[in-house]
Amino acid sequence: MTPAAMAALHARVFSAPPPWSEETFAALVSRTEVFAIAVAEGFALGRAVAGEAELLTLAVAPEARRRGIGQRLVARFLAEARSRGAQNAFLEVGADNAAARALYARAGFVPVGHRRAYLRRPDGSAVDAIVLSRPL
Repeated sequence: MTPAAMAALHARVFSAPPPWSEETFAALVSRTEVFAIAVAEGFALGRAVAGEAELLTLAVAPEARRRGIGQRLVARFLAEARSRGAQNAFLEVGADNAAARALYARAGFVPVGHRRAYLRRPDGSAVDAIVLSRPL
């Protein structure tokens, strides 16, 4: 999936935090520690460095949700992170994003931190972020 396609899908999926631009995706995927897992209906973008992996973002097209695509992307992210030497994985998720929190819980992630008013919505309001982690 190209940076342009990632940005287009990200814009369809996210409002808080604001969607990332094509330039942001291009800069990220050019880094050796960053990796993308992509299928036609979505993608996961992660990085692995110094024994840790971070799931930077995950996007699944709205019309393709509830088909296990997110679960498969998370599983492939974890496998790739492990293959790159990561021993732990972490991510941040909006506290109000129940579907994503359930997906990550099924993948073995548990809450390890809370960031108050961390994510901004387009209207300026704030959303807490939950930091999740799991061993690999």
